[in-house]
Amino acid sequence: MKEVIISTEAVNSYGSRVLTSGIDLSQYERNPVLLWMHRRSWEPDAMPIGRIENLRVEDGKLIGTPVFDQADEFAKKIESKWENGFLRMASAGLEPTETTADPSLILPGQTRETVVKSKLIEVSIVDIGGNDEALQLYGEEGKLLKLSAGEECPGLPLLQLQNENDPNPDEQEEGEEQNNKPKQQKMNKAQLELLGLPETATDEQATAALTLMKQRADNAATMELAAVTQVVDQAVNEKKILADQRDHFIKLGKSAGLQMLSETLATMQPQQKPTEVINLGKESAPGAGGAPQTYTKLSEVPADKVMELRKSNPAEYMKLYKAEYGVECPELKD
Repeated sequence: MKEVIISTEAVNSYGSRVLTSGIDLSQYERNPVLLWMHRRSWEPDAMPIGRIENLRVEDGKLIGTPVFDQADEFAKKIESKWENGFLRMASAGLEPTETTADPSLILPGQTRETVVKSKLIEVSIVDIGGNDEALQLYGEEGKLLKLSAGEECPGLPLLQLQNENDPNPDEQEEGEEQNNKPKQQKMNKAQLELLGLPETATDEQATAALTLMKQRADNAATMELAAVTQVVDQAVNEKKILADQRDHFIKLGKSAGLQMLSETLATMQPQQKPTEVINLGKESAPGAGGAPQTYTKLSEVPADKVMELRKSNPAEYMKLYKAEYGVECPELKD
């Protein structure tokens, strides 16, 4: 069994950091569940996929060993990817119970207070490290914290940053305060609201919020592309599409979205080998008395007739393909 680092004291995607020494493991050790992507029981088909054994703290890191449920087919698939190195990261689901703005505990790039005490709620296997799921925090009543960049949150407060060159506010004269007001109002109020920042936000907080927003956008794009590629590769393995159509369908997924791509591929049947006999229905067989069946898009063609249409009438096949997917059909090959 491979061990994994579950949590460290580095700055995380929330702009905070968690002190490993302050993580309370007692509740979790009584029920050491292992989840997939922090999916909880109230989500569809979300069940634990195993447990964590040999949980311990070493050199400021929380470490454990995932053990997968052998009676769960989905858990066995995740285990296979884990043991073969396709999945390599676990993630802690934590509930902060105490935070501090102590400057001695602040690291570069940190925008929120340091979590000095917390409870370990669950541990998850996750697909891409460094994204928003690399650390999941829970708020009151076990609800997930979904924070916008710079958003105020009592459970994980923003740091109140102050420029080192600024005088002590208590020592400023009234005239100086008036002169500083226009400087504080330079950023548009609507822009601050979009960033989830209060009107009193500093330039440093705005920059940190924008940086975090960009990181999340980049991570979301990376995750979307990885999911699209996985769906297309699965379709190739299932012989729903040809290997030389892979790049075409990945491009289609990037433009149309993962859900549309998945729904499209779900309507497609595995392609048959050229040596297989295509059994035509009576209504469309040569010499049949009835009128030939007409279709407006590819998904209307019966599954057992798709390959016959592709071979016998490629022009019609390409027309129906374009009507189905909104793009030109790739060059047909035998």
